[in-house]
Amino acid sequence: MATPTKFPIIQLLPNLVTIMAIVAGLTAIRFGLEGNFERAVKLILLAAVLDGIDGALARMLKSESKVGAELDSLADFLNFGVAPPLIMYFWALQNTKGLGWIAALVFSVASVLRLARFNVSAKSDEDIDTKGYYIGIPSPAGALLVMMPMFITFAIEAGPFLPPLAVSAYMALVGLGLISRIPTWSFKAVQIRREHVRFLMIGLVFVGAAVMTFPWVTLFAIGLCYIGIVVWCISTRRTPDLSKPE
Repeated sequence: MATPTKFPIIQLLPNLVTIMAIVAGLTAIRFGLEGNFERAVKLILLAAVLDGIDGALARMLKSESKVGAELDSLADFLNFGVAPPLIMYFWALQNTKGLGWIAALVFSVASVLRLARFNVSAKSDEDIDTKGYYIGIPSPAGALLVMMPMFITFAIEAGPFLPPLAVSAYMALVGLGLISRIPTWSFKAVQIRREHVRFLMIGLVFVGAAVMTFPWVTLFAIGLCYIGIVVWCISTRRTPDLSKPE
C-alpha cells in the first residue's frame, strides 16, 4: 500500500485565502439583503484585496494547482459577477418592474462569459499578443465601476438619488464592457525605473490612506480615473493583436 504523499500545510494557504474571499462575497450578499449596504460594499472590497493576495501567495510558495485555479475562478465570479449586481439590485432597483433585474442578469452573465473566455485563453497553447492590455474590462474593475453610483451616494450621505432606470442602463453598459473587444490597460504589464520606485510607494501609501480616511470619495475618484484610462486606450488606438481567437 502506497504511503500518501505529504506536503507542508502552508501550501494550502493560497486556497484558504481564496475561500476567505468567497466567505466575504457571500457575507456581502447577506448584508445587502439586510440593507446594510456600506458594510456589503466593504466586504466586496475586502474580497478584491484577498483576490490579489492569493495568486501572489501561490507563486511565492510555488503551490499553484489546478484546484486552486478553478477555485480562484469561481471566487472571481461570485465576488465580482454575482455579489455587486445583487447588492445594486437590493439597493436601488427593486422597483423598476423587472428592468433592474434584467440589468443585473446582463452584468452577471457577461462576467461569467468573460471568465470563461479568460480561462480558455489561459489554457490555450497559442500566444496572443495583447501588448500589455486586457481585452475588455477585467471583472474586478467591472465590479468597481458598477458600484460607482453607490460610492457617490455614500459620499454625500444621501439615499439613492439617481433614477433607477439610469442605474439599470449603467449596470448593463458596464456588463457589456466586460465582454467587449476594447483594450483596457493591464497594470501587471507596467514597468517602472528603479529610481522611481520610492515615488510609487509614496503614491500607494497616499492612496491607501485616502481610502481609509475618505473611502467613498476616493473609490469614486479611482473609478473615474479608470474610465479615463479606458477612454485614453481607445482614443490612442492601443489595440491588442486579435488575429488569434481567445
